[in-house]
Amino acid sequence: MTFAHPAEKGRPGRIGRFEKLAELASNFTSSAAFSVVCLLLVAGFLSIHLTHLSTSWQHLAGDTMTAVSLLLLALLKNSERRAEHAVQRKLDAIAAALLDQQQGERNEASRDLEKAIGMEERQ
Repeated sequence: MTFAHPAEKGRPGRIGRFEKLAELASNFTSSAAFSVVCLLLVAGFLSIHLTHLSTSWQHLAGDTMTAVSLLLLALLKNSERRAEHAVQRKLDAIAAALLDQQQGERNEASRDLEKAIGMEERQ
């Protein structure tokens, strides 16, 4: 197990199983369906407290909400770090291309910039 930045693991352009899972989970958690699931969880938690069910039910509801919160925190952090790394790569490519342009050259930095911002995808 390594503690490298998630965006730096593996080969460039290669997406691992965890990254795929994190992306799918991120898409699901930003959907309306997940909002409904969360509202149902909170409603269930409140109804358990209002009906004065046994403490074992209250613990189960609380533990479920805690587990969901921890999973969401992990997904949020993963998404944040991947986005941060992508932005930094683009800023580095822009800086290098601007330096090349200032020197009157068009070389690898310009190609890296085109790749970073996806110019080939626009054509």
